[in-house]
Amino acid sequence: MKYLILVVILTFTVSVMGQNKKNLAPTPPMGWNSWNWFGKKEINEQNMKECMDAMINEGLLEVGYEYFVIDGGWRDTKLGPNGELLANPEKFPHGMKALADYAHARGLKFGLHTVPGTHDCGGDPVGGFGHEEVQVKQFEDWGLDFIKLDKCKYADGWNEELVESTYKKWSELLNKSKRDILFSISAYTYRNWYPDNCHMARTTRDIAAKVGKNARFDSNDTSKGLISVMTAAIENNESSQFAKEGYWNDPDMLVTGEQGLNIDEQKSHFGLWCIMSAPLFLGNDPRNMTKEEKEIITNKDCIEINQDPTEQGKRVKVQGSIEIWRKNLRNGNLALLVLNRGETEIKNNILSLNEINLEGNLCIKNVYSGKLLKSKKGKISVDLMPHGCEFLLLENKEQTRK
Repeated sequence: MKYLILVVILTFTVSVMGQNKKNLAPTPPMGWNSWNWFGKKEINEQNMKECMDAMINEGLLEVGYEYFVIDGGWRDTKLGPNGELLANPEKFPHGMKALADYAHARGLKFGLHTVPGTHDCGGDPVGGFGHEEVQVKQFEDWGLDFIKLDKCKYADGWNEELVESTYKKWSELLNKSKRDILFSISAYTYRNWYPDNCHMARTTRDIAAKVGKNARFDSNDTSKGLISVMTAAIENNESSQFAKEGYWNDPDMLVTGEQGLNIDEQKSHFGLWCIMSAPLFLGNDPRNMTKEEKEIITNKDCIEINQDPTEQGKRVKVQGSIEIWRKNLRNGNLALLVLNRGETEIKNNILSLNEINLEGNLCIKNVYSGKLLKSKKGKISVDLMPHGCEFLLLENKEQTRK
């Protein structure tokens, strides 16, 4: 009987907690994270300030990239006497509050990577386990707006029950905090308690990026535990039905820029993340962007498709090396990504709108080129480079006239 009462109480508590979760992500969050480019060793106070300045000067904040997140490498190798986190005294001599203030003065929101276990990913004993209240209070005092809680090491080994209870404790503390702190869970696979307890959560393993072993567009190579863009997209697609306003599936950070992908692959990668309503967190060097990269990541039509909260887009058709991904948008509009996963160029590929249940008077726009396309008898012809795409916005003309 006591056990039954305890289960009822716990169930009620979790339910209420989920219902009262602050809605800090009505649309997929956007920002920048230090890991993919700098990793753990190369970050410091100076280059993080330079990247913040570049976010402003290059217009990235203006188009929506508002969160500036410092990933692993900012902490000292030990905790303070009360379990508090300490900034690395050599790399960050002025501490995290000073950087948060620097970000806020420029209109950015500021976030940090931290860990819920006993040790961080490198094995240093700086985890939050048993010190959650102390560390959340620190985040309040520092003025944080975002926490990425990365399931690194627990001394006795994680099990699913412990993962769930630990993350839910963090969720409750952050929800009760005096600041609005967006909660990002990084635990590498979807779990059904995510939507009620966080604002975004990883559904995939780590994506390969500049740090480690350069990005790969489509590969089964998982050396160093790192996966390709397409592997991340397919893993994330499995949880598409659970994304909704207030909670978004995270297929990991973007690997645009000079991280191993060519321009066609970068367009396909960014288009996939946009059509999947994924959080858009850049992992590039904003101080040194190519013209082509900047055009991709600041494309207003792409970002507008991503920020439409109607649903997470999903893969709807596979035919040979060609895939079609679809996202329904407001007002009867929709987005289509026609993707060539093959190694050879495909000329004059015919896309039949009827085959994917589309009909009506539609205005068809290629969002990367800005050109309007014409359909003939419900069919569109597209050319696809290897690993390239046609990213299409289909607008209901009747709605457009209104």
